[in-house]
Amino acid sequence: MKKVRLKFCASAAVFICLLLIIIPDHSFAQQAITKYQVYNADCFYQGKHWFIIRKFEKGGTPNYLAVDPNTLEASIIDPPSTTVKESTWKQIQNKYPDVPYFRAIKRAAQQSFAIQDAGIIHGYPQEKGITLTIDLCPSHKPLDRVIFNSLINEFKKTERPVPVALSISGRFMLTHADDINWLKGLVDAGELSITWVNHTYNHHYSPGVPLQENFLLKPGTDINFEILGTELAMLQHGLTPSVFFRFPGQVSDNRVVDKVLTYGLIPVGSDAWLAKGQNANQGSIVLIHGNGNEPIGVNDLILLLQTNKALVFKREWLLYDLRESVEDEFKN
Repeated sequence: MKKVRLKFCASAAVFICLLLIIIPDHSFAQQAITKYQVYNADCFYQGKHWFIIRKFEKGGTPNYLAVDPNTLEASIIDPPSTTVKESTWKQIQNKYPDVPYFRAIKRAAQQSFAIQDAGIIHGYPQEKGITLTIDLCPSHKPLDRVIFNSLINEFKKTERPVPVALSISGRFMLTHADDINWLKGLVDAGELSITWVNHTYNHHYSPGVPLQENFLLKPGTDINFEILGTELAMLQHGLTPSVFFRFPGQVSDNRVVDKVLTYGLIPVGSDAWLAKGQNANQGSIVLIHGNGNEPIGVNDLILLLQTNKALVFKREWLLYDLRESVEDEFKN
């Protein structure tokens, strides 16, 4: 497996060819995904207006990844069910500047100069609660399933399914097929509602290297591969990529933020990284790691749930869907 990963880093083309072989989710991979690329267009689908941000072929049939500009919901659609009008990113943005999707992208661009926590870091729910984001960085340790079992147990009488955003890396998917299938089972059972956030493929990190040259800022990083390679891996696992993106280590600069925005992705940071001692307040976008490497953050989340247990029971303290939190913040 180590030899295969080295090939991936050396060549995105080799990665795309080999991905269909190594992904264990055979039920979805029976139909090969090819020609995956950035593509911009308008379309109407199931009575709603959508923006298309990706085009690809599955089993030789054209498909699109599209976003509802008002709800920020992402969906896979196919040409027989919609009329597609190709456009440019700038033309679409100029035509619909006031929809929540483009308002969020504009805000993210304005907050692109911070070395950490660029993008959207706070939501504005009408009631008390938080938006929970869980990062799944590359790890040899198993998924912290206690997080999800605790969420389901605490909210089973008030919120079902429980909304959560999972920032997933490509390398995590390589070694955690069983965990991904377990999560998909919880979604199918109506226990969880998951927003899958792009967390790059390799999630590069070098201890001791300055932030300005670390994570996604490492010189020579192929951002196109880090973004599209992760989305392709999601699709091969039967996951629908969202329009959200989390920088590894939450580290970025103006140049790389602007680059990510051209892919139609909304960077999401956090104002409450629990393991760093940051407190979760009303509307906070909370961050913990669920890859087995951050027990402090996991314990802090469980304590947070227990502390607000009475309010949860009375529906006075809720978990919010990331898409709804951003929509609420940027809708007219």
